[in-house]
Amino acid sequence: MGNFKKILLVCLLIFAVFVVGGIGGIVIRDRFIPYLVSSFPAVARSDFLRSLQGNVTVVERTEQMVVREDDSVDAIVSQPSTAVVNIIPSGDGEDAKNRTGVLLTNDGLIVTSGTLSVPERKPGSITYHALLHDGTSQEAVLVGEDPLTDLVFFRIQGNAFPAIAIANSDDSTPGKKLVAIGNAYEEYQNRFSIGVLSNLNKLFNLSGKTVASSEKWEGVFEADLANAGAYVGGPAVNFRGEMIGLFGIVVMDGQEKPYLLPSNEVRESMQRAVAGTLVTRPVLGVYYRTLTKAYAIAGGDGTRDRGALVFSPSGKTGLTVLSGSPADKAGIRFGDIIIAVNGSEINLDNPLSVAIGRLSKGEKLQLTVIRDGKETNVSVQL
Repeated sequence: MGNFKKILLVCLLIFAVFVVGGIGGIVIRDRFIPYLVSSFPAVARSDFLRSLQGNVTVVERTEQMVVREDDSVDAIVSQPSTAVVNIIPSGDGEDAKNRTGVLLTNDGLIVTSGTLSVPERKPGSITYHALLHDGTSQEAVLVGEDPLTDLVFFRIQGNAFPAIAIANSDDSTPGKKLVAIGNAYEEYQNRFSIGVLSNLNKLFNLSGKTVASSEKWEGVFEADLANAGAYVGGPAVNFRGEMIGLFGIVVMDGQEKPYLLPSNEVRESMQRAVAGTLVTRPVLGVYYRTLTKAYAIAGGDGTRDRGALVFSPSGKTGLTVLSGSPADKAGIRFGDIIIAVNGSEINLDNPLSVAIGRLSKGEKLQLTVIRDGKETNVSVQL
């Protein structure tokens, strides 16, 4: 029995030596030798250490980090959504429908998009109410309609309303994400959609025709967005919660074409509404096509790549220059190319309708025109 205990003790001692030695060997191989080799280059030249180093396997551990993105847009739209209202008409006119609107100022100025024209509408036959985010409603008094931008302005009574923040739309570039907000239901209920600002369409004119009108805004944003037509009158906000544009829609060739009117133009139109000068938007009275480099190349005959070509697909002057309009009285005719307004060049960044729209009724202006290959100046009384 005593011999058995001695043998067992020797076996346990041998096992302990192997365990301790094994652990020590691993520590020396994986920790001490790599540190010695990296810290003392001279020692690293030893053949013995080289052989040991060659047997060292460095195992790198990769940690996976999961970043969870909030799956809602609450943080983005918490403030701008409170500025969205539901404009409800009442009275005569079956064509008058609920529409989305946006509070622009704390004292109750509301903007929406689209004409209010109702067939055979009598003055005062339709009244409007704004349903607010807190569930209350107020009568919305029509302030004015902007013929250039198709914006409509209302005012409700008060001075502590949640106004939307308006971004500088010049800073908005294609590729940026946006959130659309709409509200035009039987009760106050906002709807949302996330999309991308896909394009700045400088040739999109609100005339709804294949040619541009000198009385309708030209140059809009386009958004890749599901069911964009459902957000007409509502804002598109960036991920800072600032409005970059207001949704509108035109019917062209029997199809609805949604667009985003840039926020800078919404702001300019708002200033006119506050000042009571929407009615001073001028009229020139021409249809035209803004010339581009692509048009010049396709023409193949040295056609200019900038300016406004007074134009109609039919080729008839009567459908190009409105009879009795300032342009008609000034002698503007089919085929003229208007290259400047008061010395300011007409191009994609300054189309004819925008250049004219910045002026007011009663102003005199000078148009620089190319006619039959020659440059001439034409005076126009708006």
